[in-house]
Amino acid sequence: MSFSVRDVSWSAGGKLILDAVGLDVPEGATLGLIGPNGSGKSSLLKLLCRLRQPQGGVVTLGGDDLASLTRLAIAQRVAVVEQQAATLEELTVREVVALGRTPHRGRFSPWTAADEAILRRALDQVDLGGRGDQSWHTLSGGERQRVQIARALAQEPRELLLDEPTNHLDIQHQIEILALVERLPLTSIVALHDLNLAAAFCDLVLVLKAGRVVAAGPPAAVLTQGLLWEVFGVRAQIGRSTRAGRPHIQFLYDDPVRRP
Repeated sequence: MSFSVRDVSWSAGGKLILDAVGLDVPEGATLGLIGPNGSGKSSLLKLLCRLRQPQGGVVTLGGDDLASLTRLAIAQRVAVVEQQAATLEELTVREVVALGRTPHRGRFSPWTAADEAILRRALDQVDLGGRGDQSWHTLSGGERQRVQIARALAQEPRELLLDEPTNHLDIQHQIEILALVERLPLTSIVALHDLNLAAAFCDLVLVLKAGRVVAAGPPAAVLTQGLLWEVFGVRAQIGRSTRAGRPHIQFLYDDPVRRP
């Protein structure tokens, strides 16, 4: 098992954000975190990379209590891609990706041929192999997100955490990013708003509402009419897409307050 979460709770400002959350993520799986705004998706991702500490319960990574691992050990294994990275610095694409090597290099270590090979491979994996010398600020939103994934891959992670990586992109770039994540030989956990994208590209989904787990499992088993009403307050018909028979959700707008 990659990540395991047992009865994890976390509060902020006197408000309970995550309440007795539990999940298991098999190695190599892509798990989608879905739920309304404020349901706790981003907070859970921060707990998984130990940017925050749970106030109750246990998170394990590869069987080890996450609290027992050093930040360096976690950074050498877990990479994070944020919603929309920005920098005021004049950096090239390769300089951004090179930051991913930081956990594997000493403070004064010289750049090595091995580092260079890893950087080039990361750029090739996101189809930006010929763009290393281009300025970060000249890239489109989709290209910047691919660079951030390349930076994460340069960490040589076994786990990849992505916090709503597609929410500011057009549909073409959303599909490209999630197809890229799906192809990676890693355990990936991605917070998403688009339920059809989660159904199409995730092996498993975990549904959060008000900080609690409502359902978890394969998209076809979890994304039902009843769940969509209970969690999101919307009516829908569930069909099958042409993509390996995955669920496809058609939202109904004629009477949004009537129960299905």
